[in-house]
Amino acid sequence: MPHYRLSHDDAVAWLRALPEASADLVITDPAYESLEKHRAVGTTTRLKRGKGSSNAWFPIFPNARFPELFQALWRVLKRDSHFYLFCDAETMFIARPLAEAVGFRFWKPLIWDKQHIGMGYHYRARYECILFFEKGRRRLSDLGVADVLSVPRVHRGYPTEKPVELSEVLIRQSSAPGGTVVDPFMGSGSVGVAAARLGRDFLGTDICPEARVLTETRLRAEGAQPGEAPPRYDLFRAWGA
Repeated sequence: MPHYRLSHDDAVAWLRALPEASADLVITDPAYESLEKHRAVGTTTRLKRGKGSSNAWFPIFPNARFPELFQALWRVLKRDSHFYLFCDAETMFIARPLAEAVGFRFWKPLIWDKQHIGMGYHYRARYECILFFEKGRRRLSDLGVADVLSVPRVHRGYPTEKPVELSEVLIRQSSAPGGTVVDPFMGSGSVGVAAARLGRDFLGTDICPEARVLTETRLRAEGAQPGEAPPRYDLFRAWGA
């Protein structure tokens, strides 16, 4: 039975409090800084209040904090593991060298084809990048999976909500049942839901209190159980998961 542990905290501070080498996989989607540029024009002016979403928009994670984020992720990830970062094409060129400076190996950007146009002003966005990083060396579960993942976007959901089916592909590719998946910007909890469905444990946090409530509701609906981590023990091995 999968377990979860959720928090309402700053992503970097939360990661620094986790045990070293306690994560098998990280999948995350920070509210990147370039969103601020898009909020001023076109269809994305609504993001100031989330008119097309279920709640108000949230603060961005500034580019200047990427080095400390990547350092914290490197420490938390086990050796021979993967890290996936959702971002736009602009942020990709900023994030890649900073993650490489910490030690991550960058393989390539995956393209998420949302199948429908979304935010934007000049040429409305239909795709998003997922940067694929590696710590050590880990083979993907299926080398036949393409680098373009076509999954319909979530319409009128939580701001920037990602489809569960999209996270399921990444989790199958880069972890084994019983492993621990981490998301320090969990939002609506779609990564956690995918992890629970696939028999993985989940650790997540978000600075928005609503995110924790929503994620826990969704995880409980999947049959996942909350867990407490005893000090100086692996987060989930001590639970007997």
